[in-house]
Amino acid sequence: MLEVPLLNQKTNRSPMASNTRYWTGLDELDATESYREQAGQEFPVAQSTEEFLADERLNSTHTGRRDFLKFMGFSVTAATLAACETPVIKSIPYTIKPEEITPGVANYYASTYYDGQDYGNILVKTREGRPIFIKSNPAAGAGKVGVRVNASVLGLYDSARLKAPQKGGEEVSWAALDADVTAALGGTGRKVVLTHTVVSPSLRRAIAAFCTARGAEHIQYDAVSYQGIREAHRRVFGVDAVPTYALGGARTIVSLGADFLNAWGDVPSMTAGWAAGRKPEAGTMSRMHAFEAVMSVTGSNADVRTMCRPSCLRRRWTARTRSTPLCCRP
Repeated sequence: MLEVPLLNQKTNRSPMASNTRYWTGLDELDATESYREQAGQEFPVAQSTEEFLADERLNSTHTGRRDFLKFMGFSVTAATLAACETPVIKSIPYTIKPEEITPGVANYYASTYYDGQDYGNILVKTREGRPIFIKSNPAAGAGKVGVRVNASVLGLYDSARLKAPQKGGEEVSWAALDADVTAALGGTGRKVVLTHTVVSPSLRRAIAAFCTARGAEHIQYDAVSYQGIREAHRRVFGVDAVPTYALGGARTIVSLGADFLNAWGDVPSMTAGWAAGRKPEAGTMSRMHAFEAVMSVTGSNADVRTMCRPSCLRRRWTARTRSTPLCCRP
């Protein structure tokens, strides 16, 4: 206890104390001749990094652990505060507020969606006139929304979207485009209205009226075509349409390369039906057989999955149903 200093006795203070003096470098600390020459200059020449690191006096310098942690803490705090700065957004109130818009309260509008592959009856959630969310419309009864329809709202805010019509790769005004189209329709030659598959009756009537008035023909083309399925059902059932299968009441489901749980057909409706048929509480569960070339979501959920080449799908299924030896290898 004799060696313990008194409370009022002066002890060695940390280099980070309030009376600590700081230097910009070793030259200032040693008051070298080169430093004194640069100190009197209005625009001093900065020392390069290579020259600073080549100074042998750096080997004799050291920094305490506590000082190092203080410097690091300050640096991290400064970087965090700088990263938390947010841009200033100025909100301008309505001069005459629309009756149906209340700031902060969302509005819902019933609509339909179709992009050539996915379709459904939807409810669009909007805030101050801007769509922010899409979901199924249960009041419509048919057409459920999948993940692609949900994500389609992001395309409205894509900065890479075309902001004007284009002709020859260059933007043109709508007036110029209308004038060019009107002039072309008045000339001779074949006139074609090219669209993807149109499912809207009102749009089909409008296109038919336009083609009749202008002597044009309507051609429908899809990047992912379902023409084979439509033709098959037209021949068998007399209806030219892509069906949605009621899988909820099926006892056995067979998929021939059709990934209906992921990207084939009406995915939301068939997924819901398949899941309903897999509930053991109902007393029976459906069984699914998948024949496919590569692993898919449907194949990974199948009770029996058979891997085979696409050219062998028909023969594989025929051999399985007739209980004959399989005629090809995967």
